[in-house]
Amino acid sequence: MAGRAGGQGAGGGTSRPPVSGTRISLGASVKSGNDRTVALLWGITLFLTGLGLIMVLSASSITSYTQDNGFLGVFWRQMLFAALGLPLMAFAATRKLDFWKRWAWWFFGVALFLQALVFTPLGLAVGGNRNWILVGGIQAQPSEALKLALVVWIGAVLLKKEKLLGQVSHELIPIVIPGALLALGLVLAGHDLGTVIIMAALVIGAMFFGGVSWKSLGLIIVSGLLAVVFFVVTSENRMDRLFEHSAGGSDYSNLGWQPQHGLWALANGGVFGVGLGGSKAKWNWLPAADNDYIFAIIGEELGFVGAMLVIALFIGLAVLMLRVISRARDRFGRAVVGGALVWIVGQAFVNIGVVIRLFPVLGVPLPLISYGGTALVSCLVTMGVVISVARDAKAHQEELASSASVAR
Repeated sequence: MAGRAGGQGAGGGTSRPPVSGTRISLGASVKSGNDRTVALLWGITLFLTGLGLIMVLSASSITSYTQDNGFLGVFWRQMLFAALGLPLMAFAATRKLDFWKRWAWWFFGVALFLQALVFTPLGLAVGGNRNWILVGGIQAQPSEALKLALVVWIGAVLLKKEKLLGQVSHELIPIVIPGALLALGLVLAGHDLGTVIIMAALVIGAMFFGGVSWKSLGLIIVSGLLAVVFFVVTSENRMDRLFEHSAGGSDYSNLGWQPQHGLWALANGGVFGVGLGGSKAKWNWLPAADNDYIFAIIGEELGFVGAMLVIALFIGLAVLMLRVISRARDRFGRAVVGGALVWIVGQAFVNIGVVIRLFPVLGVPLPLISYGGTALVSCLVTMGVVISVARDAKAHQEELASSASVAR
């Protein structure tokens, strides 16, 4: 598979380079391809962010006004975080990979510390989940920063232990034990199972694309599935949501209210939508219309065409990330972009799946689009890191092409 290119042999070394003739023929095309890849990564990210700002403005205007924040209150807060996130994305995109490798352990340690703050007086519970902190009137979700730090840290560890990969103990320690278990445990202690599931998926994604053996991946996946089953069956609220989902929304006046109104909003949009700003569901009929269920508002106002455009953009993002993975210089780049792919694109389709009732309500936002300042900043910085890897991949391919030309 392309994502596991450069996988290890028995001793953990990288696979042999292609023959010189192949390298010559690929060099020129790869150079132009990487130029397009970087530009498209920027373009899709900025387009989704811009669309998100427009849809947050539309979806939040009524509830923002009824909460005495004015029609633009929520929108201006999202704009503020976008104004913060975009320069940080540019900064991340221009860093060399040595920067991320050098600071990976520090990033992870600081992110764990911030996540632990949710259990201090700074912590804030929202919707039954204690996963936020409130500092100086600014509400932040440390688990979003922890996702990025975890991905970068896994990539750095895999690169450092490259010659030891293939041995289960070295593949699991310290990435899973204690690293991922500590990170996921801190989030789960705040009862946010939806975020934990996304984090577990990005850990598996980073390890898969980073070249970890199937034996280790199998152990992790089976253990993770058993853990999810345990935490679902031991929670009355989660079981109720699961039964409501399987019953097809029969509990309309209670747990079925949000998913049912989400479906009605999508259906009301038809092919071309009711027009930007014309949603009826956002008039306090659909909870979390600007957050977890913003895709329903997109479908209602922009119709089937607008909804499919969003899906196509995330598919395009996945294709571009896979291209970066296949051309990355080393295991670090493949692991980081692989984890980011599973996180951002995977979470997007989980969110969309919840809205169209493929999945029970999990409480995860639509990346780059939903309201949520910390989530937006974290996703933008993560895309900056992906672009950083893509730029390095471009330089790497140029080096290979130059070496091949000299050899010829």
